[in-house]
Amino acid sequence: MSSDREYLDYISEQLSDAPEISYRAMMGEYIIYCKGKVIGGIYDNRFLVKPTAGAKRLMPDSPSELPYEGAKEMLLVEDIDNREFMSELVQTIADELPEPKKRKK
Repeated sequence: MSSDREYLDYISEQLSDAPEISYRAMMGEYIIYCKGKVIGGIYDNRFLVKPTAGAKRLMPDSPSELPYEGAKEMLLVEDIDNREFMSELVQTIADELPEPKKRKK
């Protein structure tokens, strides 16, 4: 099942206070970036994020779910209506992740 564009638009609106948010469509789903780093994505109309230490601290009871078969588990963001929390969450995750590797041309 693919994710709806309306769900992406809602999540994008909720993340609008966070810096440098972008997304990329990928096989019917959406990869979410913050500060140029992949922090998670929208899979089957679920907002899932990488399970960093900060994400686990901010969402200690969040269930781990698979975005798709064969993938690593990610954390389900259940409090998507809390814009302040969403902004803090994605910024915390982005700050914990390493800088993306530069691609060779």
